[in-house]
Amino acid sequence: MTWSEMQPLLTQGTIDTLYMVLWSTLVTVLGGLPLGILLVLTDKGGLLQNIVVNKVIGVIVNIGRSLPFIILLIALIPFTTWIVGTFIGPSAMIVPLAIGAIPFFARLVETAVREVDHGLVEAVQSMGGSIPTIVRKVLLRQALPSLVSGVTTTVIVLIGYSAMAGAVGGEGLGSKAITYGFQRFDDQFMLITVALLIVIVTVVQLIGDGAVRLLARRGRTTS
Repeated sequence: MTWSEMQPLLTQGTIDTLYMVLWSTLVTVLGGLPLGILLVLTDKGGLLQNIVVNKVIGVIVNIGRSLPFIILLIALIPFTTWIVGTFIGPSAMIVPLAIGAIPFFARLVETAVREVDHGLVEAVQSMGGSIPTIVRKVLLRQALPSLVSGVTTTVIVLIGYSAMAGAVGGEGLGSKAITYGFQRFDDQFMLITVALLIVIVTVVQLIGDGAVRLLARRGRTTS
């Protein structure tokens, strides 16, 4: 395959990959952030201590994390079809991508929030701060650099998931690599696709690392 034939395929594959990853990241953050915070708040000694709720959420998260994505992707075909109307294409892939990443991100959120100095929480509590105020102004603010790092890690995981989604009707670079690289024995096309994925992951990591350093620097300045 010549470069002129490869270019439109690679361009469309890159656009589809970024589209899937962007929207699934947004859904993942919206779903995983409250789950991770609840895991901390409902734990023993937490502001909303409720061991039953904590265990239920923990089991759900653990089950979600333990399922291989390719199996989850296939198992969710009926649900994806019900939500989107089809299980093929980049829009349909957002559903399994987000469901697969939410438990992963929730655990990262839990870890980040647990690292916040409990003394700050007690100080705000003693001044009459409500739980929403503590969550917003203490837990999330203090954990922000770690949360951004968690989002970066999750985006990179989603890029890998999106490549796997190409095996089950998803579009993107993974689908292009399978269809035009593997199935047609075009090693050059396969290598270029892999290189593009590496570039995307590297750019995401650099942006994430830069954001974390900036937030950490601001945190030191304000303190």
